[in-house]
Amino acid sequence: AADEYFLLREAAASRAIPGITAAEPHLDWSAVVGWKDGIVNRLNNGVTSLLKKARVKIVEGRARFVDGKTVDVTGETGTQRIAAKSIVIATGSEPVELPMLPFAREPGGKIISSEGALALASPPAQLVVVGGGYIGVELGTAFAKAGSKVTIVEATGSILPLYDLDLVKPVRARLDELGVEVLTDARAKGLAGDAGDLVIEGANGAERRLQADSVLVTVGRRPVTEGWGREELVVDMDGAFLRVDEQCRTTMRGVYAIGDVAGEPMLAHKAMAEGEMVAEIIAGQRRRWDKRAIPAICFTDPEIVSVGLSPQEAKAEAQRSGGEIVIGQFPFQANGRAMTLARDDGFVRIVARASDHLVLGIQAVGAGVAELSAAFSLAIEMGACLEDVAGTIHAHPTQGEGFQEAAFKALGHAIHI
Repeated sequence: AADEYFLLREAAASRAIPGITAAEPHLDWSAVVGWKDGIVNRLNNGVTSLLKKARVKIVEGRARFVDGKTVDVTGETGTQRIAAKSIVIATGSEPVELPMLPFAREPGGKIISSEGALALASPPAQLVVVGGGYIGVELGTAFAKAGSKVTIVEATGSILPLYDLDLVKPVRARLDELGVEVLTDARAKGLAGDAGDLVIEGANGAERRLQADSVLVTVGRRPVTEGWGREELVVDMDGAFLRVDEQCRTTMRGVYAIGDVAGEPMLAHKAMAEGEMVAEIIAGQRRRWDKRAIPAICFTDPEIVSVGLSPQEAKAEAQRSGGEIVIGQFPFQANGRAMTLARDDGFVRIVARASDHLVLGIQAVGAGVAELSAAFSLAIEMGACLEDVAGTIHAHPTQGEGFQEAAFKALGHAIHI
């Protein structure tokens, strides 16, 4: 919705594709939130229907372990005890709260989480985002496009610190274009003054006050490991997560854990794949978990996709085995489809083993590149070599051509650069 509104504003200001103009648009935020809620409800109701179709009994309430085979579920009608041969823990995660910036407990509070941001009555005139990871940058970008003056405060030296700087650079440039102020090497210290300004401290120790109508704290998520009777189980921990093996089994027989509570990456599609595997294992099938081909996507502007090993990770792995890697990169500035979208910032990059050209990792940054993630994951899942990617005919004009061109580049015979 923010994208659509922003494009209309650009057209009204004659900054979109030449020859296209539009009237100044109006944003009805309550209608947008209602549209969003409608989609969420539709998806949730769809899952409920699928459960009923599969003859799954749904018990609503708060569950708590009695032992490794029994849980008590307390709901509106009282407490029900359920015993099972196999139990799957899928308690998910929750936003991390900073001690100096506790989340508002009532609607309309100043300090909000990502969940609170999606329920705001209107875009705040001034929004400060504490935490420059993917959640903070995604939401910060959306609110900037919706008309908010956005400032992102990140404690490390770069936003999106889990990605290499080549991937982050186009995103940072786009934030500058959108008028988003990015403050790195800066830490939030709390609110001060009658207006409740956010006080931050820079790398040199100097303090600065930032005016804000809302402060969005996105410093990460943590697994929900308390409140459901974990102390009644004999399960090992792996840091903040439940320790699981390659079949998502905990250290207690018959007890499995999937999703965010079972470790990184904390992604919905990873949780779904684990759940599917565990269901098959419980049903008697032979399965094990291999997470090499899990795509990670930043729905920023431009989007970032990463599957498999980064160049740095691949190089380190090659050095341990005495080998080398090859890298091919193709810029969207040479891609016709990206040009017609008026968004030729970004590139596709492929990383492979030099000895046999086995693809180890694929990364891309660009407008709409999230839709390439399936092709990237499939290449790694199927054990593709550079020759497989280069030999696959990619339709023209598409951004997917950049994948093939990157493989050509890694093989030493690039065609269009």
